[in-house]
Amino acid sequence: MEYKSIKGFTGWAQMGFLFAFLGLGFILAGGVQLLLTLQILPKGVSITDTDAVMKAMLAPENVGMARTIQVLGTMVLLFIPALLWNFVSNGKSLFWIGFNKHINIFQILLGFMIIFAASIAAAPLADITKKIISHFPTIDASAKSMEDLYNQQAIALSNLKSFSEYLVALAIMAFFPAMFEEVFFRGVVQNLLTKWWRKPILAIIVTAAIFSLIHMSIYLFLVRMVLGIVLGLLFYKTKNIWVNIIAHFLNNMFALTQLYTLQKMNKPIDVSKLDPDVHWSVGLLGIAALAGLFMLLKKYSAKNVAKIDAAENVLIAYANPYSGITNNNENKQ
Repeated sequence: MEYKSIKGFTGWAQMGFLFAFLGLGFILAGGVQLLLTLQILPKGVSITDTDAVMKAMLAPENVGMARTIQVLGTMVLLFIPALLWNFVSNGKSLFWIGFNKHINIFQILLGFMIIFAASIAAAPLADITKKIISHFPTIDASAKSMEDLYNQQAIALSNLKSFSEYLVALAIMAFFPAMFEEVFFRGVVQNLLTKWWRKPILAIIVTAAIFSLIHMSIYLFLVRMVLGIVLGLLFYKTKNIWVNIIAHFLNNMFALTQLYTLQKMNKPIDVSKLDPDVHWSVGLLGIAALAGLFMLLKKYSAKNVAKIDAAENVLIAYANPYSGITNNNENKQ
């Protein structure tokens, strides 16, 4: 039976809605960022002067506005289109993008441990990527330029002068980006592709590739793709977007805390060197740890997943009592 959303839309129709809302989000995000950027540009400086714009964005006195621009841009580009897509495809309930109450402390702890193990397992891929790209001078030059720009932006945005500013940054730079990205990529894109294609692993891999692409890093593409795959499996195994949001947030918080600590110690900051230099053999241990952690996650998620499946069947029956739960379950993985 062909997969359809709660409101009866096919996979192609839902994908069309998603692209339409993404286009709208892209336009609105550009407008929001333009308006806010104009507030920090010196008089007489054109918005088309990219060097001047970047200089203004990285200035210490404008760091608060720069953080606001970043978080609002991500919200308008990813989070709002995700909510609009869900409303059109499924209705008001956020249940269909992973929001539910069925979560426990073991899932949260295991989620963070899984992300940490994934970081260890994926770390050697950065060096491998750099060695391969070094044989292609043009691509290598672009990759270095992108990393330098990201390093400058990260250092500027993490310029935290006090503990209270650090706490605010945790929300703006760690929590909200984690929530916006997880809701869009796992709650919407992966969810849609999994139900539509009926091939969850393929859906997870495709979503992870898109997730890595938007982070605009050639050297770290494979690293972030692995993290995206792990986050995809985390959501697929728990069916609760809060597990992903919290795990992603804790990972962001760890990186931000590193930057804040180095800054307080007056040590030089290089974002590219925050991740540990991991030998491939240690990376293999990380893979083994992931296997064990996912086995534990399955154990501690079983009851919650059963409750989520039951709640889903009730909502489906309530939305369309004549369709039959059995037919819809054929679409579930």
